[in-house]
Amino acid sequence: MSNKDSIYLQNGYKNRDDYLQSLAEDYGLPLEFVYNLADLLGENEEWDALISALEDAEDMIYDE
Repeated sequence: MSNKDSIYLQNGYKNRDDYLQSLAEDYGLPLEFVYNLADLLGENEEWDALISALEDAEDMIYDE
């Protein structure tokens, strides 16, 4: 196990793919969108800015 994977394991995910797939399901957003946004923001922001951005995207899509 690499240090890179340990953050995901510590938070209950198998790896980055498992984490991003879970986020896509949780926020009801396309997996490709979640991956693209995560790549754009960078791995350092996957636990902060990515979550905020996904919440904003969810609100924009599902709020009327």
